[in-house]
Amino acid sequence: MTQSTSIVRVFRHPAESRESVESVALMVGAAGFLLGALIATLFFWGGAVPIAGPGSLGQLVAVCSAIVALAVVVWARMLVRPRRAVAESEPRLRWFDTAAIALTYAMIALLGWVGVAAVLAESFVDAVVFPFSAALLAGVGVALTAYVVFLSAVHLTPIHLSLVLALFLVVGMLTSMLSAADPHWWQKNLSSLGMTDDLSARAFNLTLIIAGALVTTIANFATASLPADTDEERRHRRFVRVALMLIGVLLACVGIFPVDESLQLHNLSATGMAIVYVTLVLRLRTLIPSTPRVFLLVGYVFVGVIVLLAVLFITGYYNLTAVELVLAVLVFSWLIVFMRNQGLSPQQPPPAGAASAAPSTTGVA
Repeated sequence: MTQSTSIVRVFRHPAESRESVESVALMVGAAGFLLGALIATLFFWGGAVPIAGPGSLGQLVAVCSAIVALAVVVWARMLVRPRRAVAESEPRLRWFDTAAIALTYAMIALLGWVGVAAVLAESFVDAVVFPFSAALLAGVGVALTAYVVFLSAVHLTPIHLSLVLALFLVVGMLTSMLSAADPHWWQKNLSSLGMTDDLSARAFNLTLIIAGALVTTIANFATASLPADTDEERRHRRFVRVALMLIGVLLACVGIFPVDESLQLHNLSATGMAIVYVTLVLRLRTLIPSTPRVFLLVGYVFVGVIVLLAVLFITGYYNLTAVELVLAVLVFSWLIVFMRNQGLSPQQPPPAGAASAAPSTTGVA
């Protein structure tokens, strides 16, 4: 009787406690297993299937996992919204913020499982998977995706989002590089990955667009804990937030305008993103005086390396691809560390009533 009551309470209040969240995550994973196994049985009944490629087990797991991840993120954010609505210090996710986060998780699941299937196909050359095994493996893959995505979406913080952004960029870029039709793309520039009409170009451009949307979402989270007691502090916080959002918008524009279709807009977006980044780094000490000095020093070093890269490119020592790769690593490493630093910043002070209630609570205890 106790067990039935507990399960009923979990269904009624799925985000009430850590135990209920874990229980719901297991249920979501079980539902994902059933869904993946059922779809695989319907598609692969009657014959063996390849591990990777068109019509393969890897492709089905990737597509199903992406759809499940998209739905799970939206549902998880709907569950935690009433619980966190009372916390005024926490930023509120708007519908397009949730959409960007959901798309990011879906793309990570899609590209990640495609990459896993490709590696396994290279490890088991000419191997096939029988229908029953394919159904089990598909169920496990979708279940694992649903379980991990639900737990991550429920506990979204600037630190979690920074890790999601890093993972998404790595998965998207590696998928684009590995699937590039031209094996010598690196002899041109990094943007050449988005010039063709194949999977590589779609993965590259879509990665930049969704990553840019995610950066604009994180900008709200990363600046929510900044001090805003005076007009000057509010202006500084607004400047940092707008700068981060502008970096995200320009990053998305780099993917929206491929270099072979809109060269000027593509270069303008990439150059503008670098200018905004350098401006933000150089002004960060004034904008956020509480920023750790070590992090400020890291930003100055990154700017110095960018200037050195420009000199090496002009002199012909580095080609454009090497400069773009190092520049991208520096900029996004700084952004991710910045978001983590602000995510660890102390929150705004509690209301006056909370302070007065604390001694009485301690006395009762």
